[in-house]
Amino acid sequence: MTLHNDFSTEIIGQSPALISILKKAQQVAPTDCTVLITGETGTGKELLARGLHMNSSRKDMPFVAVNCAALSRDLLESELFGHVQGAFTSAMRNREGRFQIADGGTIFLDEIGELPLDLQGKLLRVLQFKEFSAVGESKVRHVDVRIIAATNANLLQASHEGSFRQDLYYRLNVIQLKLPALRERPGDIKDLCNHFIAKAARRYKKAVIQLNDSALKRVTAHNWPGNIRELENAMEHAVLIGIGNEITAEDLPFFDEANAETMIDFIRPLTDEGLNLQNTLRNIEAHYIQAALEYTDGNKNQAATLLGLNRTTLVEKIKRGLPDSFSNVG
Repeated sequence: MTLHNDFSTEIIGQSPALISILKKAQQVAPTDCTVLITGETGTGKELLARGLHMNSSRKDMPFVAVNCAALSRDLLESELFGHVQGAFTSAMRNREGRFQIADGGTIFLDEIGELPLDLQGKLLRVLQFKEFSAVGESKVRHVDVRIIAATNANLLQASHEGSFRQDLYYRLNVIQLKLPALRERPGDIKDLCNHFIAKAARRYKKAVIQLNDSALKRVTAHNWPGNIRELENAMEHAVLIGIGNEITAEDLPFFDEANAETMIDFIRPLTDEGLNLQNTLRNIEAHYIQAALEYTDGNKNQAATLLGLNRTTLVEKIKRGLPDSFSNVG
């Protein structure tokens, strides 16, 4: 998408909620200010971060992305700040960290809420003084890097609870850009579908196909808990199994017969016989827990986020046991 004054990004859409955020991004992109991008999982936070970088004076310098939830605490410190030979058992040689690699450019810290407290203090020093030390080194290194962070968590609440430093939150939150969920921009769904269908068709060397009216209606009605990422996966699935020059509702992964029958069994009219509400709600809960775990490839942190739970609550629900029909829940 291109806005006026040539602000460009790979984000697709024309909904007012999205345009409002992109116009704000356009204003701050040329500056070196720290930006905090918020929004649900799969809303395109890294794409927006790349757009900020590519529309800044740093565009010809590195853009380095780090997922703070993907590594253990020890590995993450080395990944971010580097280490010197002998710093720990497997440190056989000096290694540059992501901050050194991004020098002169932009570093994108995804899932910043997962950063351990001690590393939060080290990051705060980079923000304040543009300096850090590699693991196992006393020497202070200086770096010129713009920091863009992203999260799907409520960092302000986390700061009140003590799991996230309040001073770091305010240093990161100079400018906050909150990306809308896909369900908040239904007018963009058709254009996004067409984009992802064409992309998948090129990848798998298939003739470009399109959604028929029935499929489009169902896609538009879907809640999209995984947002843009889920939509892209759904269109790739449909392109792979679709026959002919159009995608039908039956080609969509979330409208298969088994799932439809399962949900109809969950939600049925009351009769004089009544029903066991506790079991019904338990079955519905199990259905969505399984769906969330399958969507996130078993990642309980991400599944809990999709379900609006914290990880501990999700694990407890799984440990309490679920109905036999959901015995494969991780």
